[in-house]
Amino acid sequence: MAREEKSGSGCGSSSSTILQFVPFNSLADEGFWHRLSSLKLNKYGIDDSPIPITGFYAPCSHSQVSNHLRLLAESLPTDENDQSSMPAISRGNRNRCPVPGTLYNTNTLEAFHALDKKSLLKEEANKIWEDIHNGRAVEDSAVLSRFLLISFADLKKWSFHYWFAFPALVLDPPATLVESKRASEWFTSEEVKSVSVACNDWRNSSLTADVPFFFISIASNSHATVRHLKDWEACQADNQKVLFGFYDPCHEKDPGWPLRNFLALISSRWNLKSVHFLCYRESRGFMDMESSLVIEALITAPQGLNDRQLVPNAVGWEKNKNKYVSRCINLATSMDPTRLAVSAADLNLKLMRWRALPSLNLDELSSVKCLLIGAGTLGCQVARMLMAWGVRKITLLDNGRVAMSNPLRQSLYTLDDCLDGGDFKALAAAKSLKRIFPAVEAKGEVMAIPMPGHPVTNQEEKSVVDDCSRLYDLVDSHDAVFLLTDTRESRWLPTLLCASANKITITAALGFDSFLVMRHGPGPFSSAHANTSSVDMENLAQTDKGGKRLGCYFCNDVVAPTDSTANRTLDQQCTVTRPGLAPIASSLAVELFVSILHHPNGMFAEGDITNSTSSSGGSEPPLGILPHQIRGSLFHFSQMTLVGHSSNSCTACCSTVVSEYRKKGIEFLLQAINHPTYLEDLTGLTELKESANSFKLDWDDETDDFDEDDCVEI
Repeated sequence: MAREEKSGSGCGSSSSTILQFVPFNSLADEGFWHRLSSLKLNKYGIDDSPIPITGFYAPCSHSQVSNHLRLLAESLPTDENDQSSMPAISRGNRNRCPVPGTLYNTNTLEAFHALDKKSLLKEEANKIWEDIHNGRAVEDSAVLSRFLLISFADLKKWSFHYWFAFPALVLDPPATLVESKRASEWFTSEEVKSVSVACNDWRNSSLTADVPFFFISIASNSHATVRHLKDWEACQADNQKVLFGFYDPCHEKDPGWPLRNFLALISSRWNLKSVHFLCYRESRGFMDMESSLVIEALITAPQGLNDRQLVPNAVGWEKNKNKYVSRCINLATSMDPTRLAVSAADLNLKLMRWRALPSLNLDELSSVKCLLIGAGTLGCQVARMLMAWGVRKITLLDNGRVAMSNPLRQSLYTLDDCLDGGDFKALAAAKSLKRIFPAVEAKGEVMAIPMPGHPVTNQEEKSVVDDCSRLYDLVDSHDAVFLLTDTRESRWLPTLLCASANKITITAALGFDSFLVMRHGPGPFSSAHANTSSVDMENLAQTDKGGKRLGCYFCNDVVAPTDSTANRTLDQQCTVTRPGLAPIASSLAVELFVSILHHPNGMFAEGDITNSTSSSGGSEPPLGILPHQIRGSLFHFSQMTLVGHSSNSCTACCSTVVSEYRKKGIEFLLQAINHPTYLEDLTGLTELKESANSFKLDWDDETDDFDEDDCVEI
């Protein structure tokens, strides 16, 4: 590193040489530049008045790396603050000692280069000198490290020209080095322990953790005390060792830059000639006696040192590659707010991978394509939860419009979406998702879902055929489908298409105070059974990787889906539920989906229940068990996990229905839509119901005795 004064010295040196200092290095985070850009555009305009800012630094905590003075987004004033007021900074953070600074942001590059840098540096040095003489530097020692930043923000190109200065008062004659030793060598063994404890206590207290200058008094019994500078006059006891301490950001053998103005304060205020300094450095959050230095220096008070009007010369402009020139940073790729939003949104997910979930696959989450059928209460919540998990490709399908009653429960809509007859839900929801997170690839599809029990006329047939074809293409082009509609029959066609295409399928359904969240099992002709012979086709509906195939939403029904909205009162037509139910069910639906993606067997995993052994075998899945169904009740505030296997007579996913659909295509779909009993006849449910109706039990009234062999197992 470059030094302001050149002369050989180091640990263990005892010759009287000029004391050297390692300059401060700066680091401005991207968030600082983005914040400055926002203030420039929205608040400051062409006003180029100086802006008070706050920098942060901490003691060196690494044996080979010095700490920088950092600028963060919070280094700048908030929108509410006046331009001339200091940013509101919380105190007591041991890793962020606040330092006041001044920013001059020019309107043009020419104005930036034309700034009188010598005068600006002198002006900041005057402030430090005044703080030394009026006592402020003793009350708030951070002002000794006051800094300066000049900049020009090219908001068209997202490039920033800037230059830091860390004003340091030059003593003439300069201080000379008498001795420099490691703290572990300078203190006695008893003092090492006592000083370490005292410094650690100072650093761990919220009242003093970020106070960078102090002094240490060591009594004759080796007891050490760390005190504020303002307590100096009250602690002039005999037979005490006294050291002036400061947080040293430097890791090298010479002290860091903050010591320069500390010397000027000590010389001017207390007129001391020989001074011992502790260059405080840390390791893993505690004082490091091996890297910390104890330096003895001689100070010769220059003429006029006590004259407030006679300001010493100052140095301090930061070098760039060993030259006194400004720096330029181009953030065109990272300063785009969308990119910053992506970085911020991914932060929590990336932190999960540190410890809690190392196997979290962010690439898979960001690339998976999700189709949400239904953009109502459930659809809105599911979309937001998917984005929170890092899903970036979301399509919403709905043909309804936003009504005045929707925004309170459907979180993606506002009153504006309800006006003039209401916007289409699918389009409004996609637009809202992009407002929330510009990087999401959200699309809205406005279409009706053809449904069994809702016959169509000849004039409507072409439209229905087009809808069926369109829904097929949507299911085929997505990796996962969420069934979030509010009627049973609207889930039938998507369930059939997902079973045929073997897509991950999640259903969420609500009652008044109960809910069901479930994952559908793989289709009867899934890729896991691609090589199965036709002889075994009858067993496909039941088997899956050695176990039973999990059922779909319709597998437990003994009737085909029909029109559930006809002849219903208003409260029966609308989805009347307790308001807290949809967020619970939606969150569980998304968590279930993410668990599928991270399970070693994926959608082919068997259904787990609470307290059961995981279906992944010996290893515990990263996100816990993977249930088939989750049923919950707000009435009892209860929840349970269930497993339901596929049915050979299911009207949506059994091999008979899927085979018939694959053979006849749209002809099959029109039959199912127009003829209420078609699916029941095809799957054998009609015959099953007739058998049940004709089934009779003959009771023998003459005797209560019976034989176990006469019982029928049902």
